[in-house]
Amino acid sequence: MHIVRIGGNSTEQPDADAIGAKAANLARMAVLGLPVPPAFVLPVALCAAIIDNHRHAERHLRDGLKEGIAFLETTTGRQFGDRRRPLLVSVRSGAARSMPGMLETVLDVGCTSAAVQGLIRSTGRPRLAWDCRRRLIESYAETVLGLDPSPLVARVADLVASECAASDRDLDSEALERLAADELALIEGHDDGWSEDAMVQLDSAARAVFRSWTSERAQTYRRLQDLDDLKGTAVTVQAMVFGNGGLTSGAGVAFSRDPSTGRPEPMIDLVLDAQGEDVVSGRRTPDTEQSIARALPAIANELGAILKRLEQDFGDVQDVEFTIEDGKLWILQTRSAKRTPRAALRIAVDLVREGLIAPHEALARIDGIDLATLADTSLVGAGAPIICGIGASGGIAVGRAAFRTDGAQRLAGSGDPVILMRPDTSTADVAGFAVAAGIVTAVGARTAHAALVARQLGKPCVVGCSEMTVDAAADRATLKGTAIAEGDWISIDGDRGNIYLGQREIVVTRPEAELTEIARWRKDAEGSGHRRSTGKQKAHR
Repeated sequence: MHIVRIGGNSTEQPDADAIGAKAANLARMAVLGLPVPPAFVLPVALCAAIIDNHRHAERHLRDGLKEGIAFLETTTGRQFGDRRRPLLVSVRSGAARSMPGMLETVLDVGCTSAAVQGLIRSTGRPRLAWDCRRRLIESYAETVLGLDPSPLVARVADLVASECAASDRDLDSEALERLAADELALIEGHDDGWSEDAMVQLDSAARAVFRSWTSERAQTYRRLQDLDDLKGTAVTVQAMVFGNGGLTSGAGVAFSRDPSTGRPEPMIDLVLDAQGEDVVSGRRTPDTEQSIARALPAIANELGAILKRLEQDFGDVQDVEFTIEDGKLWILQTRSAKRTPRAALRIAVDLVREGLIAPHEALARIDGIDLATLADTSLVGAGAPIICGIGASGGIAVGRAAFRTDGAQRLAGSGDPVILMRPDTSTADVAGFAVAAGIVTAVGARTAHAALVARQLGKPCVVGCSEMTVDAAADRATLKGTAIAEGDWISIDGDRGNIYLGQREIVVTRPEAELTEIARWRKDAEGSGHRRSTGKQKAHR
C-alpha cells in the first residue's frame, strides 16, 4: 500500500478518488506554496479492507502509519510522543466527495503524559499542554472507545462551576491537569495502556475514522445526497498546529463568498484560543470577520488574499478551515462550498461575469436546480421578532415546532411543515434536517457543519439564538420567557436571523436578472449546437 505525502519536498497530487477530496485539495495547496501543515494519507482503498478484515489490511495499516510518522518527524523536526519536542497529529476523514461533519476526526493524537511535559518544555505553556491532553481523552473516549460522553461533560461542568469560571476556556493549567486526571479515572476500565502509547492512539484513531464510514448518520447523508457509489474514506494524518495557545491563536472557517446569499464578500468565523472542533461542531458562537479585522488585521489581510487565490485556482467558491498559531496562519483544508440553491444561481452568474468559468460550466453547476422554484422570500408585516439569532442559511420557513428528529419526522408525516429547534447544530440530526422546512439552534455558528448541511439541503437556518433554551426531552422550548410546545407554529427568517411566533405571511419575488442571464446562455448554447450540426451536414454533402 502506498501512502501519499503532503508537504516537505513532496509534489504528489493524486486524485480525489484515491485519497479523498480533502487530502487531494490539501496536496494541491501545498504545491501552490500555501501554509499547509505536513501530512500523509492512507488511501480510500484501505477503508473497505479494514472494515471487512481483509487478510493484508492489518499489515498495510501498520506499515503505512509507521512510514507516515517517520515522514512527519523528518519534516517537522519533532518526535511522536517525545518528552522534549513532541509531534502531535490530527487524524481526519475524507471521501472523494465532501461529507461535512458526517465522519469522525480525532485531534491531539500522541498527547501522552510524556508529550505533555515535552509541550511545556518546548512552548513554555502548561495550559496549552494540559488542554491538549484533556481534549485527547475526551475525543478518544467518545470517538475511538465509543463511550457515552455524558460523564466527562458533567465533570467539565462541575469543575467550571467549582472554579467560578465562565467556561472551560477560563480554566487555568492546574485545573486542566486535575481535569485530565479525573477524566482518565472516569474511564479507567477502558484504558488498556493507550493513554501512554502514542502509536496505539494513532492506530486506534485511524481505525475509528475508517469505521465511521458505516455510521448511521454517514449512511443517511449518502442516501440523501445520492452518494451511495462512493467507495469509502481516506484517513489523513496531519501535524497539529495549535489554535488553543492564547489570544493570538484560534481556529476558524472562512467562505470566499457568502454561501447563503451568494454575495461576493467573504464570510469568516473565528474562535480565539480554540481548536477546530470548537468551531465546526457549532458548540461555540464565534467572532465574525469584523472582529478579526480589528483584533488581527495582518491575519485578516493574509486570509483574504488566500481566499481570492483559492477561488482563482479552483474556479469556485471555497470553504476553508484554518488555524492561527501564535499569530501565524495555517490552512487546514479547502473545498467547494455548500450553498443554497438561490446562492448557487447568483454565484454561477457572477463567476462567469468575472471570467473564472465559462457559461457552459456555470450551466453544468446549476443543472440539478429547479430554476422555476427559485425565489427571494420575505415576511409581510412581520413586526418585531420574539428573538434574534444569526442567519446561517437564507430563506423563510413557517412550520410547526419540533425539538427532536423523531418528533420532526412524526409532524412531517402528518403533512405539516416543520421547524426543527435544537440546542446546537449536531450533524447527528441529519434525518431531522431532511424533513424540516427550517432549522433553529440556541448556539452555533454560520460555519458549523450542520449549517453547511442546511445550506446544501436548501433549508433556512438560524443559529446562535442566545435567548432560546430547548428542553428536547420535554418537547418544549422557551423563547425570551415565552414557552412553546411541540406543534406550535413558528416563522423564521434565515437571512436576518429573526424568529417569530405563529404563522406569518410570505411574499415571493423571482430573481429575474439572473434567470434572464441563464436563459441567454442556454439560447446561445442551443444556437452554437445548431450551427455545428448544420456545418457537419454541409461538409457531409
